Amino acid sequence: MKKPELLVTPNNVEAVERLIRAGANGILIGEQRYGLRLAGEFNREDLAIATKKAHELGAAVYVAMNALFHNEKIEELAGYITFLKETNVDGIVFGDPAVLMVVREVAPEMKLHWNTETTVTNWFTANYWGRKGAKRAVVAREINMDAILEIKENAEVEIEVQVHGMTCMFQSKRTLVGNYMNFQGKSLEVEKRDKERNMFLYDPERKAKYPIFEDENGTHIMSPNDICIIDELEEMIDGGIDSFKIDGILKSTDYLEKVVSLYREAIDLCVEDRDAYEEKKDAFVEEIEAIQPVNRSLDTGFFFKETVY
Repeated sequence: MKKPELLVTPNNVEAVERLIRAGANGILIGEQRYGLRLAGEFNREDLAIATKKAHELGAAVYVAMNALFHNEKIEELAGYITFLKETNVDGIVFGDPAVLMVVREVAPEMKLHWNTETTVTNWFTANYWGRKGAKRAVVAREINMDAILEIKENAEVEIEVQVHGMTCMFQSKRTLVGNYMNFQGKSLEVEKRDKERNMFLYDPERKAKYPIFEDENGTHIMSPNDICIIDELEEMIDGGIDSFKIDGILKSTDYLEKVVSLYREAIDLCVEDRDAYEEKKDAFVEEIEAIQPVNRSLDTGFFFKETVY
């Protein structure tokens, strides 16, 4: 039985080595000009340093280019993709066909992962993009376990699933918060609306806080809870899922390091000693609950259709 890749999104260059040593064997990085909702901003210098370090430690490096591109950015894509090719990254995550077309021209050997965040909901679509050149599809966070396993059973490409962290509930290309503040005659600079500001939408009925931030790609509203299925890995491992992703957005490196180490242990036990995994399931969850940020509960997302955001 194969072990799935354990993929994580580090929030800075310094975190890369720590997370790989904790057990990750893949990282997803990039910069917001080209990628959506990254845990941290990696400029070209950072990306080159992170790639070199990750490869020295035996981990793969994927770069996010899954933003929606308007005409004014199209001419930039060839130069950025050429840089990624020269940096020897292991793959590019894309959603816009423009990226695929430019990769064909300037880096035809580059591995492509198709990730539109929400529309990877069936195996026909995954295979369509596979036949166009993608080697992996990242399934939507809103489908259940049965659908994930059915996609994998029929897929001609690798399948990646998010197993931990927050998810995006809403995105607009408009800077809605900034526009509202301007309408109110108040000043709120872009840098004051970013992930460091700790802004929330509050639902008093559910007592839920929804993180909200704005960047170059617009306004993002995130889930009030974190997915955690460290105790529900068996079916996907038995089903041959290729990659488990831990999303590090709005999380500290200390938190991610602990979570990665726990998932590493859980995956290894689930593959090598199923009985030991079954015995330790509850302990894994308890250890993560102990380090959860205040007001961010754990849930199983849409894996079992229990969650309504």
